[in-house]
Amino acid sequence: MLRLVHEPIDTASLRNALVRPEDGAVAIFEGVVRNHAHGRRIRYLEYHAYEPMAQRRLEEIGVSAKKEFPIREIGILHRLGRLDPAECSIAIVVTAAHRAAAFDACRFAIDAVKKTVPIWKKEFYEDGEAWVSDE
Repeated sequence: MLRLVHEPIDTASLRNALVRPEDGAVAIFEGVVRNHAHGRRIRYLEYHAYEPMAQRRLEEIGVSAKKEFPIREIGILHRLGRLDPAECSIAIVVTAAHRAAAFDACRFAIDAVKKTVPIWKKEFYEDGEAWVSDE
């Protein structure tokens, strides 16, 4: 469950697919589209990716998270295409025996996605549009 998607993300389904009775913790992160940035109102945005490389990088992040942290499972879904404010752009679900590992792996994963996965964001404002990089 490390993949790019073009449809709305169902975080509950991702969670339910990953959680097992032996897990004592589930950390969930959802990134959602804001309706503003840099003092401008965002009408919607688009995510674009070099999909073969982005998919490979998501899989590498999953492998790295499992090596680095004592977790049982990790799932990452990143949405591509047009998204409106409040829509989920990324969901990360991490399962582990203990909460610290789940939280740490979840933060590791979102930071790695932002730094290394070739996904680009274009914001559409009331008065124009712009390609942007995340803070």
